Parts: sequence; structure tokens; C-alpha cells
Amino acid sequence: MESWTQLFNHGKPFLAMILMQSSYAVMSIIAKYALNQGMSPHVLVAYRLAVAAIIITPFAIVLERKTRPKMTFNIFIKIMLISLLEPVLDHNFFYTGMKYTTATFTTAMCNILPALTFALACIVKLERVEIGKVRSQAKVAGTAVAVGGAMIMTLIKGPILELPWTKGRNHYLGQHGASGAHKQDMVMGALLLLAGCCCWACFVISQARILKSYPAKLSLTALICIMGTFEGTILAFAVEWRNPSVWHIGFDSKLIASLYGGLVTAFALYAMGSVMKRRGPVFVSAFNPLSMVIVAILGSFFLAEDMYLGRVLGSIVIVIGLYLVLWGKSKEQPQSTPDIMVVRADQQMVIINGHIENPDPELIPVARASQQTATIKGNIKNPDPKFITIE
Repeated sequence: MESWTQLFNHGKPFLAMILMQSSYAVMSIIAKYALNQGMSPHVLVAYRLAVAAIIITPFAIVLERKTRPKMTFNIFIKIMLISLLEPVLDHNFFYTGMKYTTATFTTAMCNILPALTFALACIVKLERVEIGKVRSQAKVAGTAVAVGGAMIMTLIKGPILELPWTKGRNHYLGQHGASGAHKQDMVMGALLLLAGCCCWACFVISQARILKSYPAKLSLTALICIMGTFEGTILAFAVEWRNPSVWHIGFDSKLIASLYGGLVTAFALYAMGSVMKRRGPVFVSAFNPLSMVIVAILGSFFLAEDMYLGRVLGSIVIVIGLYLVLWGKSKEQPQSTPDIMVVRADQQMVIINGHIENPDPELIPVARASQQTATIKGNIKNPDPKFITIE
């Protein structure tokens, strides 16, 4: 019984990521179907964010009531600005690009995100490129490969790949009715999706800075969803002001897309936060292509989407670029052990919790003893040598 419990605990991160990517895939299919039925992508974003805010906010109020830091005007303005990037602009670009393309194309293009984030981080000097090291070479090559794959998907169509369950009806439906109110325009759709990925990458970089001054992750997410709801609603009103009927939804695919989208947002928040804490961001990102495969299969079933050779090859190239970037990122992450704290000496000074103490040019690992604990903070002179070993 104990071995089965250990196996289950070991497999929980994998199960959580598979469920999360499956949820994203189903969301893409439902959203694409609702868009094909005439739902405005801007209204879909507004409704989805409202549902996500309603679900997440109570958890943030209860779970972080004692740890939530004080809100300042400066932090409020920063949160308002990043919520405009993601989810408002990012989601609007994403769903508008989906309306011009297909669910499979949209999901495949989103795999370019890690490479794009790396490129933007280099531009703003948050990422250092040491071209002489293999990990930097892998990240640069992966970025170039991912961009090349996106260009292949966009510009090269190729013949239709006939699947056993799509023969005789896929091509006709894919050309008549699968695209909904918009004719398929892969170049326009790709540009919109690229703009969405840029907004998301800028959000990731900005959020990392805001978390330093406002470390309550759940409260930050709730605030982003609440502000995003207001901003997304204003944007939707501005774009659709001549067509107020787009706000009407009944018991149909539009309602399902709005409700399910909010639920997926809440579930993904919990799953990603839990798994990233245990296994790191590279582990989470490594599962992204799974959603693309699921969407490709479901899209050919339920949306009668055409699958072209050029787009399949482009998707494979993007995935190769994705894993090159992730491999390079994994090599730069230090191996951490739960019971060891490393204090780095720099310029003949050891800084322990803000206090300068005992100059030493070496690295000083401070380990916990099994029966005794050394506490290092404030102004402690000459700590017990049993707890200090010099490498």
C-alpha cells in the first residue's frame, strides 16, 4: 500500500500537467466553436475574465488574509498596467487570431512563447547571453528554430493530410463553414497571435518584478482578473458599440465557452502554482506541446479542421525550438537541496540576512543538524562551528 501511495505522489505533478493541458485543449475547441457561431472574441474575453475573477477572489481573500501585503498606489498602477497586457490584450489577440485561423494553428503558434520571452528578456537586459556556453547557444538556436517553424506554418500550406475519420467531409467543411464569420487568413491570424504572445511575454517579465514588492500570488492573480474584467469590458464596448446584440448569450456554446474558460483559468492557476513550486517552470512548460496534439485530434473530429503537411512540419519545428530553449534554461537553474542554505561571499564579505559578517572569499553552506538547528540572522558573531563547513 505504501509503494502505491509513493507512486501516486510521484505521479501527481505529471497527472496535474496532463489534466491542465487537456483542459486547455478542450477550451480551445469550445472557444473556436463559439467563435464560429458568431460570438465576438472581445465579449468572450470579458465574460471569461468575469467568471475567473468570481472564482479566484474568494480563495485569495480567505487564504491570504494574513499574508497579503499592503496595497500602495504605485503597486496598484503597476497591476493595472500589466492586467492590460495579460489577460486583456493577450486574450483579445489570441481569440481574434483564432477566429482568422484554426484551433490547431493557434495552439501550435503559442509554443513559440518561451523563445519569445527569452528574446524580450535579452532586449531589456534581464537575460544574459554567454555565446561561448552551450546553454546560451541552445537558447539562441531554439529561438531561431521556433521563429522559423512559425514562418513555415504561416507561409507553407502543402497538401491536405487525410485521416481515417476525415475522408470525404473534412476538406469541404474546412473550406465552408469552419471559419465562421471570418474567412481564414493565416498571415493576419499569425500576426495577431504573435502580438498576443508578445503581450504575454511582456507580462511574464513585468509580473516577476511586481511579485518582489507584492508577493501574494493568489491576491495578485485575483486583482489582475478583476482589473482585466473592467478593462476587457471597456475594450469590448469600444469595439462592439454598434452591435450591442453580441452581449446576449443563451444556454448555448457561448455560455459554455465563458463559464468553462473561467473554470480552466482557476484550475490552471492552482495546478501551475503547485507543480511549479515542486518541479520548476521548465517542467511545466515541457508539457505545452501536449495541448497541441490533443487540439489537432479533437479539431479534426468536432470542427472538421483541415490538417496540412506544411503546418504539421512547422508545428514539429516549433516544438524542437521549444525544447532547445527549455533545455538551455534547465542547465542554468542551480540544483537546490531542501536543507542547505548557501550564503555567497562577494568581494571578501559574507552577507547574512542583511548584516555584514566575518569576511571570507569562499562559499559557506550552512546545514541543519538532525537534532539541533542553527539560526543565522541579525548580528550573530562566531556561530557554532558544527553548523559551518567551508568547501
